[in-house]
Amino acid sequence: MNGNMYRFLKRTYDIVLTSVALLILLPLLLMVMIVLRFSGERQVFYTQERVGYQCSLFKMYKFATMLKNSYLMDGGWVTTSDDPRTTPVGKILRKTKFNELPQLINVLAGDMSIVGPRPAVKTSFVDYPQDVKTSLYSIKPGLTSIASIVFRGEEELITNVVAAGRNPIFFYNTVIYPYKGELEQWYREKQSILVDFKIIMLTCWVIIFPKTDLVNKVFPDAPILKLTHIDGLDI
Repeated sequence: MNGNMYRFLKRTYDIVLTSVALLILLPLLLMVMIVLRFSGERQVFYTQERVGYQCSLFKMYKFATMLKNSYLMDGGWVTTSDDPRTTPVGKILRKTKFNELPQLINVLAGDMSIVGPRPAVKTSFVDYPQDVKTSLYSIKPGLTSIASIVFRGEEELITNVVAAGRNPIFFYNTVIYPYKGELEQWYREKQSILVDFKIIMLTCWVIIFPKTDLVNKVFPDAPILKLTHIDGLDI
């Protein structure tokens, strides 16, 4: 399949699947919006500028899960599993990954795709190697990715980093980001409708069974050798 046909089919299934998902999830989405509006910080959505296709900037949507201006507090933009800046409702949303669902709006708008490299924040993007910037952002960022699946326990990993007395931001920039970049580069080289379908199914699977190692079996050629043990710290 040539590149143009793949992009056309990908945009088509993005629109169709996202529309169907929004219709099915609408009652639940509305309920979450009401709960957020009348609890905690009374903030429903959190928007953040992210780097998208061809390094352009766009506003990415999430359900609000943390205190307002939490990035200015201790911890910055790095979140641990027991982060005190997270609201009670936010803890549930983050654990179930439900806080990411407003990004379906970004998919419909064309800023993102269902599957693709996760979009970086601008402050982190500047530290990417130039070849990674050029190659990864030649495709649209995604709601989910192989890196999202491998790093589904990222907050727990960061908690272990802090417990070990190590700098979480330094660890993120020197260990997590390079490894994520390697995984996303693999996806860029292997992307196809079949690979996208497998990633979507795996995303649903790991939400229900977070300790699974099924990703290793589905993608045996992917660089997932450090799936359960990274730099001496368990995920």
